[in-house]
Amino acid sequence: MTTRETPIQRLTADDLDTMRAMLAMFGHAFDDVDTYTAAQPGDDYLRKLLSGTQFIALAALEQGQVVGGLAAYELHKFEQARSELYIYDLAVDGKHRRRGIATALIEALRMIARERGAWVIYVQADPPDAPAMALYTKLGTREDVCHFDIAVR
Repeated sequence: MTTRETPIQRLTADDLDTMRAMLAMFGHAFDDVDTYTAAQPGDDYLRKLLSGTQFIALAALEQGQVVGGLAAYELHKFEQARSELYIYDLAVDGKHRRRGIATALIEALRMIARERGAWVIYVQADPPDAPAMALYTKLGTREDVCHFDIAVR
């Protein structure tokens, strides 16, 4: 799938450099470079992640550069024989925003969801992030929920 000029690529185990470039782009877009670049997993870990069926990475590319990215997980449900896709991260480089790239990434994920027979795609957004709230309101139905982080240690 492509936007007007931006192709969307589904990353595979052979796309480690693109995956690392997408991680760096996420770090800059979210103003959290350390989280996305300081302790990146090794090549074997990324190959395994990208070759599995539960993780989906999509990159928007312009002239070989990652300008947008989406990371999602397929969750197989237990109460019915169906799955749902969760958008874990979605970002577009600041210089490339407002051109339909985020929407194109979500549309590419919709195609994958349909191919897999998933029944829904869901994403969470923080209300202070007005652009994300506007994008997701345009594309989906809002549900107000509370998110809790439960420490492991």
